[in-house]
Amino acid sequence: MTHVELALYSIENYVKTGKTAALPDGLSEELLNEKAGVFVSLKKHGQLRGCIGTIMPTKASVAEEILRNAVSACSEDPRFSPVKENELDELVCSVDVLKPAEFVNSLDKLDVKKYGVIVSSGYKRGLLLPNLDGVDSVEEQVAIAMQKAGIGMSETINLERFEVVRYT
Repeated sequence: MTHVELALYSIENYVKTGKTAALPDGLSEELLNEKAGVFVSLKKHGQLRGCIGTIMPTKASVAEEILRNAVSACSEDPRFSPVKENELDELVCSVDVLKPAEFVNSLDKLDVKKYGVIVSSGYKRGLLLPNLDGVDSVEEQVAIAMQKAGIGMSETINLERFEVVRYT
């Protein structure tokens, strides 16, 4: 079972039963033994339908991280109503496995196609994944992450960048 198949399995199980799926048998060593932050993104007819993830690992494996974040993406993204059973066949899913973040001291160390960005100010923290449709500049990427975190334009910020492995 691939990363995306596992996410869709989790979503379908949750939408149909209201319960989180158990890990299925036969998963790869990579899914079972690696730990990382994971984002699960859902689209319906090319439009975002849900996206939730974790910056750092919160579970014992990438597989468990996918199971949990897939449920969150389909039912807990505050921008969208929960996914309904009649939508399941229309969903397209991607899974981003995050590599460790590193602090950077200037925008010229970022690349909107290669790196995601984490912007923080005090306790506020916002993240934007790399290589997203419609996000064409580093400035735009940082501004969106700041907005998501509720960070004002005049606030002092810290920047981190990270790479992802995206599964589609």
